[in-house]
Amino acid sequence: MYQNNPPLPPAENMPTMYDLPSELIGESGLPDEFHCIQADLLSETCQPINYSSEEILLASDLNLYYDPRHPSWYKRPDWYMVLGVINSNQQKNLRLSYVVWQEGIAPFLVVELLSPGTEPEDLGRTLREVNKPPTKWQVYEQILRIPYYVVYDRYENNFRGFKLNGTRYESINLSENRFWLEEIEMGLGLWQGSYQNTEGLWLRWYNADGWLPTLTERAEFERKKAESERQRAEFERKKAESERQRAEEAETKAAILAQKLRELGIEPDSVS
Repeated sequence: MYQNNPPLPPAENMPTMYDLPSELIGESGLPDEFHCIQADLLSETCQPINYSSEEILLASDLNLYYDPRHPSWYKRPDWYMVLGVINSNQQKNLRLSYVVWQEGIAPFLVVELLSPGTEPEDLGRTLREVNKPPTKWQVYEQILRIPYYVVYDRYENNFRGFKLNGTRYESINLSENRFWLEEIEMGLGLWQGSYQNTEGLWLRWYNADGWLPTLTERAEFERKKAESERQRAEFERKKAESERQRAEEAETKAAILAQKLRELGIEPDSVS
């Protein structure tokens, strides 16, 4: 358990995201292709119905500063979701990092995508070193108390979920590699398919109706919907045109018949 902390400094002396580094410090490498594509899919299909887009932060490889007593300490989750935050619609005000003591809200869910070198720490199998920052597991479970923690190993197609129960994470019993989050009326599961022209097994959000659509799928749905509406309108136009032609033909036939009756000395109106 994280304890024996020094007292907090006065709020006015706390660093903001403008004071803290937003790049990787002392770490090598940027996210690989898989990390980027998987993060995009998670963000595109994350559509909670009980929160607006202005109240949700979906972050990928954004520094997460978590301890005001040690303001230089941070973690950099592969992907995370924060609910109930206020997002800016101005480019100049976009976050450089996520600073918990400024925002006042911890993430709701964190996703870590395992790499061979990160598995022990991501799964809580490493101990904190003396005079070193706590591990990811300790930060997520004991300091920030993040309700849900997800780990996906694409090399083994192994998807694991953990839910905070009291003070400890408990493994979630997954059915068909899926689990439901009642708070946001969505679930997270493994989906086999092609995304960004890449076939594979991906983490993806779903709701009661099925897998939630990507931007491309939504655009294709709208295109098909518009095409269907166009075809329906064309059908109605042709139907109306056909009915108009039938009415004209009937009127013409009636006029011809009336003329023939008159030629026989019979007034059409007198024929019942």
